[in-house]
Amino acid sequence: MSPAALRDLEKRIEALAAVPAAAKLPRDARRTVDELLDALEAGTVRSAAMHATTKEWQAVPWVKRGILVGFRVGKIVDMSMGAGGGARLSFFDKDTYPPRPITSSDGIRIVPGGSSIRRGAYVASSVVCMPPMYINVGAYVGKGTMIDSHALVGSCAQVGERVHLSAAAQLGGVLEPVNASPVVIEDDVVIGGNCGVYEGTVVRKRAVIGAGVILTRGTPVYDLERETVHRAEGNHPLVIPENAVVVPGARAAKGEWGKTHGISLQTPVIVKYRDEKTDAATALESWLR
Repeated sequence: MSPAALRDLEKRIEALAAVPAAAKLPRDARRTVDELLDALEAGTVRSAAMHATTKEWQAVPWVKRGILVGFRVGKIVDMSMGAGGGARLSFFDKDTYPPRPITSSDGIRIVPGGSSIRRGAYVASSVVCMPPMYINVGAYVGKGTMIDSHALVGSCAQVGERVHLSAAAQLGGVLEPVNASPVVIEDDVVIGGNCGVYEGTVVRKRAVIGAGVILTRGTPVYDLERETVHRAEGNHPLVIPENAVVVPGARAAKGEWGKTHGISLQTPVIVKYRDEKTDAATALESWLR
């Protein structure tokens, strides 16, 4: 999409978003939303982007407003489908956000078993989707990434290349408020099973998040290697440094009562930074992709 076309699309989206809730949207609103969703699926527009100077990830508010307009303009329709033995699986959703059609030419492997990619999500070629998993609207998933069983890529989450999102891992969706910090997983990251990475968290390149770790904007992460604490501050998200290896840990609760009762709080801990041993343990097999 050319810069001029992009500016025009942004202008039309902002105009639609400004229409009062009680008023009727213009007749061409559906066409504008479709243009945005097509651009998201093509990867030419993204719901979050890295700032050229600060290198910080930021939400792109007008794109998220456009996704919200899509919910407003859509109508609930029957998306049910037949199942084996004549059974029927019932689904009812906004017609602007059906499951995204995928063909073999997309180069995406979707293993049979109940996975779904929603309209308006970018999924690169060579991505592997193990059943059941779900990729929501506005998400971006880079080349060579594997999304394992029962994993979620939430709305507007950004996932880089060659990421392994292990079984039951959850990347939270951040659709509103529109300026809220996105969930970002950069290239070559390994996310362990049953992890949760939620609003206001950026995981930098080649980090390893051990099974069961929960990361949120309000989570302090204790760095044993560098003897510091990583936190979200002001408008800045929680950032897990490049190559960090994060595992579940615990810290003593504050106050005498908590100490008396031996209460501790779960907290993520960086135990080291990637080395050759880590690389060997987390190597991804290219032939699987």
